[in-house]
Order: sequence, then structure tokens, then C-alpha cells
Amino acid sequence: MSSVAVLTPESFAEHRSGLKDQEITGCVPEDEAYIPTYLEAFPPLPEKGAPGEKAGEPASVWGSKIRPIKASVITQVFHVPLEERRYKDNSQFGEGEEAKVCLDIMQRTGAHIELSLAKDQGLSIMVTGKLDSVMKARKEIVARLQTQASATVAIPKEHHRFVIGKNGEKLQELELKTATKIAIPRPDDPSANIRITGTKEGIEKARHEILLISAEQDKRAVERLSLEKAFHPFIAGAYNRLVQELSQETGARISIPPPSLPKDEIVITGEKEAVALALNRIRAIYEDKKRKTTTISVEVKKSQHKYIIGPKGNTLQEILEATGVSVEMPPLDSSSETIILRGEPDKLGPALTQVYAKAKSVMVVEVTAPAWLHRFIIGKKGQNIGRITQQLPRVHIEFTDGEERISLEGPTEEVEQAQVQIQEIIKDLLVRMDYTEVIIDQRFHRHLIGKNGANINRIKEQYKVSVRIPQDSERSGLVRIEGDPKGVQLARRELIEMVQRMENERTKDLIVEQKFHRTIIGQKGEKIKEVRDKFPEVIINFPDPSQKSDIVQLRGPKNEVEKCAKFLQKIIADLIENSFSLSVPIFKQFHKNIIGKGGANIKKIREETNTKIDLPTENSNSEMIIITGKKTNCEAARERILAIQRELANIKETEVTIPAKLHNSLIGSKGCLVRSIMEDCGGPTVSGSR
Repeated sequence: MSSVAVLTPESFAEHRSGLKDQEITGCVPEDEAYIPTYLEAFPPLPEKGAPGEKAGEPASVWGSKIRPIKASVITQVFHVPLEERRYKDNSQFGEGEEAKVCLDIMQRTGAHIELSLAKDQGLSIMVTGKLDSVMKARKEIVARLQTQASATVAIPKEHHRFVIGKNGEKLQELELKTATKIAIPRPDDPSANIRITGTKEGIEKARHEILLISAEQDKRAVERLSLEKAFHPFIAGAYNRLVQELSQETGARISIPPPSLPKDEIVITGEKEAVALALNRIRAIYEDKKRKTTTISVEVKKSQHKYIIGPKGNTLQEILEATGVSVEMPPLDSSSETIILRGEPDKLGPALTQVYAKAKSVMVVEVTAPAWLHRFIIGKKGQNIGRITQQLPRVHIEFTDGEERISLEGPTEEVEQAQVQIQEIIKDLLVRMDYTEVIIDQRFHRHLIGKNGANINRIKEQYKVSVRIPQDSERSGLVRIEGDPKGVQLARRELIEMVQRMENERTKDLIVEQKFHRTIIGQKGEKIKEVRDKFPEVIINFPDPSQKSDIVQLRGPKNEVEKCAKFLQKIIADLIENSFSLSVPIFKQFHKNIIGKGGANIKKIREETNTKIDLPTENSNSEMIIITGKKTNCEAARERILAIQRELANIKETEVTIPAKLHNSLIGSKGCLVRSIMEDCGGPTVSGSR
């Protein structure tokens, strides 16, 4: 089954405008980001035999150089404000949850994501890839890294299907475009409310698009009014109150694009008279404001812009409500520091005063302190900083890893107090704290740390210092010691002494058959523990059983390694000597006699010959008895067992039939009679069966 998509000039123009609406910057040269017109991309075919054409020349624009459509790789850059970040712990930026989430999204969508931390502690996110991958990645990023809000928009129930589109394609496109989740009531649900979940910016965009879709389907009058974006705040009014009043008074529905959407078009729908009335009112407001208002531009530090905007833009709305002046802010991801105030001349002064007041209501200062001192300033489990933030909860304190600066942000008066307290902590620490650095070869690091950190923890505890040994992945030999000045020097001396000892150590390999390894180690490592306790400075390494290696490695001080090697070699020699084995064939019927009553015979042979003797099980058909130990001992044990067999081989067996009723009389009380017969006759064995 196949399908054909028909691209018309109108649909191409709509697609092209949709691409322009996206916040897209090219990751390719400028000409690659170019979006051709419909006629450029699909020029008309030449008409056959068109007059005026020269022979051999191609007709129409098909013969001219057509600008090719380049690769469809795009880049989107967008900003997540600090107040909307889901994960706000910056202590491990690039390693925490945000990085993990982005890695997961990259794997799922195929898009490339780069995170950076803006000066205002918001996130700048750059997503690169094919359009479909970028849109999916952006939607997931917003859902997982940005705090979510929800809102509803009511449109006629019969318009819902146009929002959904064929096979849900329109709805899916809308969700990707606005990075929101849109829930439309089921057909059997009487509700006309569509719920939108996402960021404030995404909700505004989705709401506007849904209202436009509804307006297109509305059989009543529809007017599209293109007015400069800069004048939209005066038409909407503070907190959108004016446009809501206009809608109620005229009965028309008025859709103004949100500030984040770069569109000038205002859409009015409703009854013809209501639309005309609303249109006239809006035009009157626009003409009035265009005639009466003027602008002034001011420069304010970029780091202060977020305080002028306020949470979710509320501060801008406050200024508009109080003064009637609209404050136009540059995008957060722009480097521009220019703010434009638009309003009536006599209102610009009070508005400017409010802008400066809001900008200065929050202060940002930096305190300088050595980077190594930061964690001592923070204190164990954040105790020091915790005390300051409890007293001054509106102050945000940030330590930048690897940099000698501490950033304080908050109300001016509180920031000044926090600054004084932190400077006092720094002054105190600089007097009573010191640090030193020593280069130690990476191969010694794990020995300095010791098993389960035993060595390094002892040094930390003994000298009251902090010792930072770099991870193997850092490929660095720089060991840093921080703490009490005297303790720092003592710890440094001990670490150097440990390294010197290790430099004088030697490594020796012993060849030990792998079959003996388990015996040397012993059950639960008991035997090798005895050896290690005897030679504590020697590290004994056995190969992994899967390696099938016979090499046992010893490492430590030269003399101790030699002593340990001799000790182990003696153990190994004993094992080899005691590993001699003999197989002795003994008739199966004699095995019980060799074992003896209660195992007495075999036990006695084992003890007297110091050997290990293994007999086959009763169910086995084997006649072999295995003797293991020293060669001479094994041979002695073999002679003892063979002697028993020879003695048993000379025994004659005779059966005598005695009526069963006489058996008890013959046996006697507790077998006394039959035992006396066996003793009197030289020890024959008497056994009976019924």
C-alpha cells in the first residue's frame, strides 16, 4: 500500500512559514540554512514548443542554475530560566541528573544536545540534528528538565477533530512544535476544555495555535489584524485584563500571540457585528498608543534582566499595570543589555525608576577564596553555609568548582551580611589551615589508599587532614593534603616515606601448579591469612582460576619477599611430596573387612602411615582403593591393605544348616554362646541367615 503527498504552493508556503516560526539557527553555512520559495524549489515545466525559444536552449527556469536544497540538519537553541529548572543543584554541573537525562534523550532521539550554564543560572540548551529528531528531543528536554504547568483552552466540541487531524498527525505536530502535552476530551465526554501541560511559554504557544485552528473552522466572521508586536502589550493590557474585557464587551474571541511567539497577527472570531466592534476597538487602541507613546532605551547588566522580568514575567506586568508603560526585554540567550521602555512621555520616568529599582532589588557579588578552601568554607555536610542560609534564606550562594570565586545573590542588605560572614570564615581558615601538594607516581596510589581505604583513612584521622588522591582516569600524580599546618607536614612526610618503601620493594613470581592454589589458600582463606599475618608487608596475589595460570606473585620489601618466598616454597614442596598416590586393587568382598567395625581398621592404617585412603562407594563397581601421601608412607599403607587381603584370601567358608527354631538357643543370651564358640575355635566368623 502506498500514499502520495501533494505539495501545493499554499501548503509549501505554510510549511515554509512554520519553519521560520521555529527558533532555529543553522549549524551549517548561511546558504545551507536558506529556505527556498515554492517556485524556486519546484519551477514550472517548460511548455512544448513555446515561441521565442532558441534551439538547443533549455526552456524556463529549469535551464537556469537552481539553488539546491541543502542538508536538513538544524540547530535549536533555547533557554530554561533558573526558576523553571527541575534540577537546580549546580555543584556537579555536567555530571548530575541533567547530564544523565540529556544522554538518555540523545540515545532515544538521535539528536545531539549541548548544555551550558548561563550567568543567571538558567540553562542554555543547543539541540542539533534532523528536524524530526530535534523536535522530539526538545519536547523530551522540556518535559524532563523544566518544571511543568497546565492550563485549559475551550473551543467548540466540533472543532476538536481539527486539532487532532488525520490519524492524530496534527496533534502530534502541535505537541512537537510547542513541546507540550495536549489532552483532548473523548468524543463521549461533554467537556469542551482542552488541557495543555508544559512550560509557560509552550502553553501560550499551544493555546494560540489551538485558537487559530478553531478560528479557521468557525463559520462565523474571522478577521486577521497585523499590528506591530511592540504594541500588543497595550492591547492585551496588564495580566491580559484589557483583552478579556474587550472579549466580554464585544462577544468576539480575540487571540493575541504570546510574547515568545514572533508573530504580529491578531485573530478575531465571532459574529460579524461583534468582530467588527472588536476590530475597531483594537485599532483605536493601537492608533492611540502609536500616536501618544514614545520610547527610551537604557542599558542594564544582563545578569539583572531576570529581576526586571520577574517570575513568569510578573514584574513586567506589574510595571505595565502601575505606569501603563511596556518594557521590552532582549531574549535571554542574546548578549544585548539594551532594554526599551515604550509609553507616554510623562509615564516613562516613573516606569524607568521601577525598572532600576527592580534591577537593583537583587545584588550579585563575588567573594574571592582559594579553590582548595571552598569545602572547608562549606563545612562538613554544609554546616557553615547552612547557618548563613538559615539566617538569610533569600541569599543564593554558589561555589564554582576549580575557580577562586564564590557568588552571592539576593536582596542587597542580606547579601552584604552574608558577604561579611563568609569573609570572616575565610580569614579564620587562612590563619589555621594550610595545604601542600606532592607528586606521587600513579602506580603507588592504590597502595597509599590501602585495602578499603585503610591506609589513607588512618592518615586522615591521625593528622586531622584531608588527602585528595586523583582518580585513575585523571592520569595525574598530584596528591593534595589540606588541613592543620602541622598535620599537613606530618602527613606529607609519611606519604613520602611510604612511597620510598614501595620504590625499594621488589616483585617475585613463584611457579605453583594451579591445582595446589586452593590448598595453599585454605577454606575461606584461613591458611593464606596465616602467611599474610606472618609477612604483613608482602602482598600475595593468586591468579584468577579462569586464567589457568601457575604464577603466584609476591610484592613487598626485598628481604620480606625473599623470606615469604622461602616459606611458601617449603609449603609447596610438602604439598608435592604429599601428593604421591597409589591405586591398590582389592576384591570388593574384602572392602568391609579392610574398613573394619566402625571404620577402626582403615582409621588405624591412616593414622599410622599418615596417608589419605579413599575407598569406592558401596554402589560402585570399582575395586580400586586410592592412597595419597608421601611415597614411603603410601607404600607402607599399601602393604598393610594387601596383607589384610592375603589373610582374608586364606579363609574357608562352610555352610551348616540348622533349623530356624534352634537359632536363638545357639546364639544364646546377647550372643554369648556363639561368641564363646568363635573364641574356642580360633576366631572364625559365624553368621547366619533366615
